[in-house]
Amino acid sequence: QEILPEFEKFNAQLIALTPELPDNSLNTAEKNNLKFNVLSDIGNTVGKAYGVVYQLTADVAAIYEAGFKLSEKNGDHSNELPLAATYVIDQKGIIQYAFLDADYKERAEGSEIIAALKSLKN
Repeated sequence: QEILPEFEKFNAQLIALTPELPDNSLNTAEKNNLKFNVLSDIGNTVGKAYGVVYQLTADVAAIYEAGFKLSEKNGDHSNELPLAATYVIDQKGIIQYAFLDADYKERAEGSEIIAALKSLKN
């Protein structure tokens, strides 16, 4: 969200994918006052295509279910979630930058994303 104006300088779009059902992803976007698209990846279809989906252990799934009703948010009982992943994809559909982390709290650095966008202009 903070670097969104930089994206616009490069005529780039920021899109987030979540396995949440559309109503829940819309609620997330509204609650956080996000100014970019948050799309629902029902059943982690795109996440699986990118190879970033993992299965929660039974213990962790039970904690997530009790804590925030994961199955209701995602509309299934798969107990699967995507890794924290960020991609810069060029206009030809080629990934030019990738960030993956098993720790959902870790995110790509904004400066690295902007550097990847700059490299596309050169």
